[in-house]
Amino acid sequence: MQFALFPVSLYLQRICAEKNEWRYYAMSIQPDLFGGAFLMRRWGRIGTGGHLRLDQYADEGAATNALAYLAQKKLKRGYRVIAQDALLFS
Repeated sequence: MQFALFPVSLYLQRICAEKNEWRYYAMSIQPDLFGGAFLMRRWGRIGTGGHLRLDQYADEGAATNALAYLAQKKLKRGYRVIAQDALLFS
């Protein structure tokens, strides 16, 4: 799976009905007030609020690199990309 150029949000799912496994993992990049960026991650069982984690980065580029790295790890674990939004430069 190839990601869009500079994804700013991803929604991933892993469903295995035989194991009663219905998981999601959502990530998005949010700017902060001081020129940095947060990588907001939410994960859990589909249909629940799940867990939330915010990781602060010096700039949006570093947060984008972290998002791409985490997405690759999740894809190797069997997650599928359901939705993504990208920052497009023209």
